[in-house]
Amino acid sequence: MPDLPTPKDAAEAALFSECWDAVLSYADLCTAGSAAATQLATEAFALGIREVRAADGDAVRGGGRRRSRLPVIPLLLTAVRTAATDWESGGRGSDLDPDLRLWLNSEKAARYTGLPLRRPLALRALRDLQEPDAALLWLAEVEALPLPVVARRLGLDPDLVSDELAQVRGLFRDRCHRAHIDTPMDAQCRSYARLLDAVTRSPAADVPPDLSRHLATCVDCAEAAACLRPQGGGLSAALAGGVIGWGGLAYLERRRRAAEVRLGAGRPERADAEGGGPKSGTDRARVVRGGLLVTAVVVSLLALAVSLMPFGSADDDAARGDTPADSSPVAAPAPSLPAPGTSPAASPTPSPTATKTRESTGTRGKDRNTDPEPQGTSSSTAAGKPVPGRSEPAGCEVSYHLDNQWPDGFQATVSVTTADALDGWQVAWSFRDGQRVGQMWDANVAQNGSRVTATAADYNRSVTAGATLTFGFLASWSGTNSPPYGFTLNGRACAKTG
Repeated sequence: MPDLPTPKDAAEAALFSECWDAVLSYADLCTAGSAAATQLATEAFALGIREVRAADGDAVRGGGRRRSRLPVIPLLLTAVRTAATDWESGGRGSDLDPDLRLWLNSEKAARYTGLPLRRPLALRALRDLQEPDAALLWLAEVEALPLPVVARRLGLDPDLVSDELAQVRGLFRDRCHRAHIDTPMDAQCRSYARLLDAVTRSPAADVPPDLSRHLATCVDCAEAAACLRPQGGGLSAALAGGVIGWGGLAYLERRRRAAEVRLGAGRPERADAEGGGPKSGTDRARVVRGGLLVTAVVVSLLALAVSLMPFGSADDDAARGDTPADSSPVAAPAPSLPAPGTSPAASPTPSPTATKTRESTGTRGKDRNTDPEPQGTSSSTAAGKPVPGRSEPAGCEVSYHLDNQWPDGFQATVSVTTADALDGWQVAWSFRDGQRVGQMWDANVAQNGSRVTATAADYNRSVTAGATLTFGFLASWSGTNSPPYGFTLNGRACAKTG
């Protein structure tokens, strides 16, 4: 008769269930196929758990003092990056995304593992927070979980969690400021450090023209500005990019969509709950994809049972001793591993992540299964063109949303609702002020002068009638950043709703 799992084994399995969705989401971005994604995620989880155990062991040997480390989810995401690095150096780079391979062999990747004072500010500041505070910040800002869900997961008072999050944002800003001052920088950057601190303390403060010009040309100071202004809406992007590195913005967009699905916005399985099966071929494909990934979870759990040993015994509360007065956790009590037999509050069943998102346009056309989350957009010629000389109602509605903006760039999302079913699509628009698109996810991009064309990726060509397709992009601007105009879907003009 096989031995029953110990409580620590059960806690480890519960942790796997809680975090697997996030780990697989990033691993899927990093790889060239779903099988490789599952294997990379499994290896990364094993690496991350070993680091957790090492920290717990240090806490036991140090009388309750634990070495500084990231919260569990960002720790596991950095383990994905580490495992991908091992694949690249070990001759398995062909299984990775080509753009990731280029990044891993660049100076950008070296920042995340090089000298501590040269690492991204967000990474250093998050690691410097107490673990409960860092976990609260990450779950709310990057994983995009509603605050009541965050409170349940971390064992916090739902009535106080909003105030605690505001305090943690302030603590994070202070840690970023301290890290920025400690960073070696040239004389010009040093001369702007105090002004940058003062300007970013108030969301209504005007940026002096000379500082604005400096931020437009200095990557390090622009990164610091994003971290130092937690009220400006760019904190989530600063955290994701600073901690994860390659694919940070794409991962952030996926987690936001995953949160929407969990809350019921566009959830494909809702049709089953209301009677009847999936209502379209796309829905059926999503169900199949979900089944395959649940199977992958089971297989990976078995693999981890062989590769992982139980946690070292340590009490999370013991890690609270001998810390500076200003670093005592706001979000106490500290989060602990779920008890055996319990299910995560936010996501009872590990679910796969949103559509395959790319950091650049050079890796489109991969053979991917349909993901069980809202699909992106692109266009082909399936929707039929208007007949010349005849006035027809718009067959689509478009919404353009400016998500974030900084001195020389911005991030935006385009959503198009189509009246007709599409088997391929092409969305086009024009800019007024010379904006240039640099990166796009959930679509392939081409730009000719002011006219931009976004074309469907292989995995999101099919769109049902009445459905909405969405994609996002990063672009540069100078002087004025007016909203685009002249939106069309497969050559037919769209009515603009936002």
